[in-house]
Amino acid sequence: MKNLFAKLSFCTAILASVASSHAYASLAVGAQAPDFTTMASQGGNEFSYHLKDALKKGPVVLYFYPAAFTKGCTVEAHDFAEAIPHYKSLGASVIGVSTDPIETLKKFSVSECRSTFPVAEDPNGTITTTYDARDNLQKRANRTSYVIAPNGTIVMSYTNNDPDEHVERTLNAIKRLNTHDHTR
Repeated sequence: MKNLFAKLSFCTAILASVASSHAYASLAVGAQAPDFTTMASQGGNEFSYHLKDALKKGPVVLYFYPAAFTKGCTVEAHDFAEAIPHYKSLGASVIGVSTDPIETLKKFSVSECRSTFPVAEDPNGTITTTYDARDNLQKRANRTSYVIAPNGTIVMSYTNNDPDEHVERTLNAIKRLNTHDHTR
């Protein structure tokens, strides 16, 4: 019986370890968004993207996605592309981040993002890890969206593998931010 208990305890520990490494997390609302600079592409054009510079122009929607040209990420990119006029009318910008290489993102930025917003590379997963948006089991980003106020404060965080609500939730957060305007 003692041996059976030891085996069960060991199996439980292994399962807990695997489950926690696959669990999704995100930075808390109210936290300061970590600054980053990386290579990005919009409309197939490569450039250096710096979060701090983007925040000088208004709120930023920073969304992480697992991989370009996969079903969910394509749906999400299309949704964000269609909503870009709404973000712009609210003074906000959008940037997508994945661990895909810049060459892949150049194509994705044209076809799936419809040249309306940039997507950035995170080849080593540094940005993704810093934002607690890394799926450690898959070694890539999970689907997490943030809204960052111009002062660098995270005002909304949402993690869900289903791409359907990310645009609606980020737009609503920006509307609330603009209404309260206390974090600018």
